[in-house]
Amino acid sequence: MRILIELPTWLGDSVMATPAVENIVKTYPDAKLTLFGSFVSISTLKNHPNVEKIVLDNSKSAKFRFIRLFKIVKSLGEFDLTLSFRRVFFSKLFLFFSSSKRKFRYKRYSKKQIHQVKRYNDFINKSLDVNLDAHELKLYHKPKKFKKPTLGINPGATYGSAKQWFPKRFAKVAKSLSSLYDIIIFGSESEKDIADDIEKILIDEGIKNISNLAGKTTIQELCENIGGLSMFITADSGPMHIASAYKIPTICLFGPTKHIETSQWENRHSKIIRHELKCSPCMKRECPLKTNECMELILVDEVLKEEKNLRNAIMAKKI
Repeated sequence: MRILIELPTWLGDSVMATPAVENIVKTYPDAKLTLFGSFVSISTLKNHPNVEKIVLDNSKSAKFRFIRLFKIVKSLGEFDLTLSFRRVFFSKLFLFFSSSKRKFRYKRYSKKQIHQVKRYNDFINKSLDVNLDAHELKLYHKPKKFKKPTLGINPGATYGSAKQWFPKRFAKVAKSLSSLYDIIIFGSESEKDIADDIEKILIDEGIKNISNLAGKTTIQELCENIGGLSMFITADSGPMHIASAYKIPTICLFGPTKHIETSQWENRHSKIIRHELKCSPCMKRECPLKTNECMELILVDEVLKEEKNLRNAIMAKKI
């Protein structure tokens, strides 16, 4: 059984699609998967034991994108099944170009506000005519083993600045917890400035047990490092979902996005901090009011309190 899968573009969505991918394999245990998508998405899922081939979608860089897409997809050969987890126009072309007996494109089957993991899983259930539950997120990158308890902080959010908490507040949290943990600052290349600001504040405060990995890790290394953490503090982001896959104790800071749809999935060691406002969740990349009030209301002491409660509950084996 050869199956071609177009993955979601973004890191977080790719991770949230993993229960659906697991159910594809559960339905066809001997399936050989070819993954097609962005560099981020194929890097996230490339270690799955059923993956036979990964293919980078570099058609965006072509002068005539549809021609490049046609050539890439046709070069892959024939498949028994093609699935696209995307809803954009080019995913229609992807399916049209694929040489496959059965083709299905992601759609939303419910107008209710439900978790994105369920939406992806509903798509697979409808397409394959099965009725399987969405279980835990699943990544196949081996977690790193740190010598000491390690706290990860993830100040960035690729979606936009409206989701980001403030560097000075992240630095205050990290400083307060530096006696309990070694500190790792995470971030992409585009988030390096924020991470560097936090690192500088901490160094100026005399904190030495910090590592700044922003812009320095591959996707696999990002997963391995997050998978070995003792605690994680993050905005709504792709790394937040990686932490969920590894069941890392996590403080999730939510502002303009819908926590019901994109919170950590099935991680009982997870705590959401958010404040309800008339304007939230606005789902905007930048705050239309220029106030960032939904993130401004999240205070350092609030985060530290939730971290302590979560840490104590885990130590007491209450969760």
